[in-house]
Amino acid sequence: MPRAERLVARALALTGCSASIVLANDTMIKKLNARDRGRNKPTNVLTYCSPPAIIVSLDTVLREAREAQKRPAHHLAHLVIHGALHLSGEDHEHAGSAVAMERREARLLSKIGVPNPWKTRP
Repeated sequence: MPRAERLVARALALTGCSASIVLANDTMIKKLNARDRGRNKPTNVLTYCSPPAIIVSLDTVLREAREAQKRPAHHLAHLVIHGALHLSGEDHEHAGSAVAMERREARLLSKIGVPNPWKTRP
């Protein structure tokens, strides 16, 4: 992923979050997801409050980006922002909070030149 590190740093800075970013694979994130959330499957991103950390599965990022025909670096930046917003207390458990979170993600991503991930491609 060309320039992914820089894009991720910019995405994290936009949120004001000072979390560590951990790039994992599906095996590692599946174990964490099972242990900490009771879901025995890989996921794209997990967040931890103490110490603040955002764990992203690169396997899932690449797979989801390919399926959605998105640039992997853009999807990675989106998941970093998504994780940072979770660390700041936002969630998407209800329709209203999900829409608000999606809008905030899209606004922040636009500031670093990443297209709105919630708009479908023609």
